[in-house]
Formats: sequence, structure tokens, C-alpha cells
Amino acid sequence: MPPGDPGRPAVPQDQQPTALNPAVGGTGAYGKASVPLNTARPASPAPSGASSATPSGASGGADPGPLPADKSRFFGTKVVAAAATVVVLVALAVVGLVVRPGPIDGWLSAESPAPTRPAITPDPKPTPVLAAVAAQGEPPSAPAVKAALDPLVGSAALGDRVHASVVDVASQELLYSRDAEVPTTPASTTKLLTAVTALAARGPAYRLATRAVAGGRPGEVVIIGGGDPTLAINAKAQFPGAARLDRLAAQVRKAMGGTPITRVTVDISLFSGPETAKGWDSEDISPLGQVSRIQALMTNAGRITPVHNEHGGDPRFSDPALAAGRAFANLLDVPSERVGKGKAPAAAAASAPASAAASAPAAGLTPGRELGRVESPPLVQILDWMLQQSDNTLAEAIGRQVPLAAGAEASFDGTAEAMIQKLRDLGLNGDEADLYDASGLSRNNGISPALLVQTLSLAANGTRPELSAMFDGLPVAGWSGTLRTRFVTPSPNRTAQGVVRAKTGTLSGVNTLAGVLVTKDGRVLAFALMASATSDAGAAKSALDKVVAKLVACGCA
Repeated sequence: MPPGDPGRPAVPQDQQPTALNPAVGGTGAYGKASVPLNTARPASPAPSGASSATPSGASGGADPGPLPADKSRFFGTKVVAAAATVVVLVALAVVGLVVRPGPIDGWLSAESPAPTRPAITPDPKPTPVLAAVAAQGEPPSAPAVKAALDPLVGSAALGDRVHASVVDVASQELLYSRDAEVPTTPASTTKLLTAVTALAARGPAYRLATRAVAGGRPGEVVIIGGGDPTLAINAKAQFPGAARLDRLAAQVRKAMGGTPITRVTVDISLFSGPETAKGWDSEDISPLGQVSRIQALMTNAGRITPVHNEHGGDPRFSDPALAAGRAFANLLDVPSERVGKGKAPAAAAASAPASAAASAPAAGLTPGRELGRVESPPLVQILDWMLQQSDNTLAEAIGRQVPLAAGAEASFDGTAEAMIQKLRDLGLNGDEADLYDASGLSRNNGISPALLVQTLSLAANGTRPELSAMFDGLPVAGWSGTLRTRFVTPSPNRTAQGVVRAKTGTLSGVNTLAGVLVTKDGRVLAFALMASATSDAGAAKSALDKVVAKLVACGCA
């Protein structure tokens, strides 16, 4: 527990699988971006080393420093890796068939319709993402890896507090360790734990429902937030395929029949406790746009305009739930002054389904009767967006599904405790995580590189196929998400482009990177690099990229 917060309670000690193989089930394509994003990008992206600007998830404030050694050094645990070699090689053999994701629809799916006319300029030929492993390859030697990485990990650009871990996924051999079991500030690499625990708790196919029920007063409609942060108002949505309020409103009108709708009440009781986390910088919270207040009802992850800006903030509503309620009321021709917060009648839990209500409009609308519902895209798709854009609001909303699945309180503290318990359930060392949020914005968070690497290894080794769905959303070096402009300079870093999938993390003074890669000899490695005393974000990112690029290029046998 970081200093300055002695009152936080101690953490107790206590579906639908999708495979890594893209041939198995829907969107489970390791190395393929499954959904295009509504993203505003700069016209000419600069190389990562050219600027120290921080991406979404950046924050100011004082660096509290590393956790005390006597409280933060823990015993590591090994992830079970029986038959890991065969599973990983089979999975990655398929990867060579997956084309590099990009903004051109024709690259994303073999089922994309053919263009009606020839393109003026032909598209560039896509290159493989995470190239296929034809054989097991020569296993790296830990001493050789140490000799290759030590000079790079010791770079002045990374500062004097660097924690690192590298593991060969197939053999589970530890290849490199530097304070690997000591928790340090993870920034947005926290989202790796959020993705894995949410997939373990709910499964990739789980959907979040937003419902409307009859209120206790004549003409009252209650909209019940189901924790779906991707909900849209209409077709102009931040997230493709999102559930929409206009469709929910149409169901409500039909169910109400001739009964006038006079009032809209917003029920956000699914989530409890504070709406912002300990350790968040006040400048990151709405309206500046790094994160919204965390409520059970919002549209477009709380954004005022449904577009994500890669650089700078995304302005969000100061009260996302009330804004969503007013948008819903507008669709029902209810004035905004007739919108307020409250709770749905208790009978809502046992109400008739929307289909029944719609078939018998206005036939005795008892309080709590369901008038309509809309459902989110599958959880795995929301996780894709969360990881690609490093969306903090998505992370917090999805993190709450872990305690909800366990019947626990969906608050910041409840989420942290449930996530740590879920890690333990998976056989991971939850003691090496001290969480205050699910996004990584909190400077109070502490996660060890060893835990991140063990989590990545478990997701990659095939023993828990539902967890491998996480890899769909991890950004690809030099191509997508928060790694789109990384691994560009210096030129040796480009060897990692297309063969590294990783999650970035950035706070002021903190730069982290954790993910998986394939070496030139065909070995799959999981890595976590965490620097918590940097002074120049651009230089630190480039230094981290050099370490990862060296792992790709180094056989180190």
C-alpha cells in the first residue's frame, strides 16, 4: 500500500471460449484488428521519439516513488505450462496467414465486398503480423539475453528505476529479470489485468444490456444503466455496432402504446461508491477528457463528441449518466427538465420481457415492467477498443464486470479486490498487484513485471483459450493503436514492426510496455518493461522500443 493512504482496506487473501487460432470462432484472430475505430488521427504522424507528448492515459503530478522493498517484494509464481510449446506453435503457425490490420476495410476481412471500380492507386501489399513459426526454434539463453539487454535497460533515458521481466512462453524459462517481482507504477499496462480478469469472469461473448422499464408514476419511464460504456445515441457512434438509445426509444414507444410519456428517470445503481479513483490527477477527469466519471449509464464512453483523438483529450460530460438520460428523453419528446436520477421499481427484476410488453402495448403497464432493451457488442469487442485506444473509461466500466460476476460491490475498491482474487483463481500471484483502479490512471497502483509476464504467458499458452481473445486488441508495433507511430526511429527498431503486440503505459515520469513478440529464431517471448523515473517521454519510449527490438533481432542462443 503506497504511503499516504493508510485507511484503504486490505485486499483479502483469498463461457464462451475463443481460441488463439483465428479459424476457431468469430473474431478470435491473434494479430488482426477485428473492428475499425472512429479515431481522429494527425495528418502526418511524427515518430515516437520526436515528441514527449503523452497519449490517452497521461497524467501530471508528483511521482510517489517506488514502493518500499519490505512491503512490495513478493514471491513469484509460475504459470502452468504443460503442453505450452505445442499450443503456442500451432497458434502462431496460423498467424502467418493473418494480414496486417489497417484502416482499409479490404485488409480486414476476406468477406469484405469487392470495390465497384478499380482503385486509382493500388493498396500497398499487407505484411504479416506476428509471422508464422515454422519450427520451435533455438531457445534463447538467459546469459545471452542478459548480455544483450543490460546496456539498453540501463539507458539514461529510462532513468534509475527500471523493472523488467522476459519469459520464454513455451518453456516458461525466465530469461531476464530486474526487480521483476517488485510492484511498480504500471500506468496503462494495468489494462492487461483488466482484460484477462474480465474475460475469465464473463467470457468473450458476454453482452451488457441497457433496459427501460415502467416507472412508479403514470407515464414515467426508467432507463437502467447496465454498465455499457459503448452505448450510442444514434447511428453516429464512437464504437461500430454499439447498442443505441434511438432503438431503445422505439421499443419504449411501442410498448407504451397510447400512454403519454411524461418523465424519464435514470437508474445508475449498478455501480456504487465514488465515481473517481484515489490517485487520479484532477486534470485527467472530465471535462479535459482522459477519463469520465464512472457511472453505469453513459454514451460513447462519456464523450461529448463521438470521436477519439489520438493526441490530446476527448472532452467528456461532467455527468455522463444525466447527459445520456436527457438524450434518451429527447428521443421520447420529454423535456430535459423532466429528467432526473432515481431507482427503478423493485418489480423490474421480475418484469416481463420487452417482446411481451411490445406485443401488448399499454395493457396494464405495472411498475417495473420491461419496455425495451438493447445489448452491447460482445465483451471481447469492447476489450479490443479498450486496448487499441487505451480508453480509460472503457477499462473502468469493464473492470466492474469482475465484481458483478462474483456478486460483489461494483465500486473501485470492490473491483480491485475482485480482480486480484480472479488472478489468484487463475493460478497467478495476485499478491504482486496493489490496485486502485482498472485503467492505470492511478499513481497508487503497483504491479510487478513478473505478474504481467505470467498473465501474458497464461493467455498465450492455450490452457485458457478464452483468455487468448485479449490478443486481438493489443496494438501492433509500427501499425495500430498506441503503437502505430512507435518502432520507427532509430532504424534498427523497425525490425520489431509487425512482430510485436504490446500494451503501452504513460504517466508523467512513467513509461511502460508489456506484451508478446516472436524472435528471429521463432521463439515466443512475453515481456514487461517498466520505467518509473523518466524525464522525457519521447526518449523513454524510444529506449523501451530499442529493448524490445533487440529481443526480436537477437537469437541469444
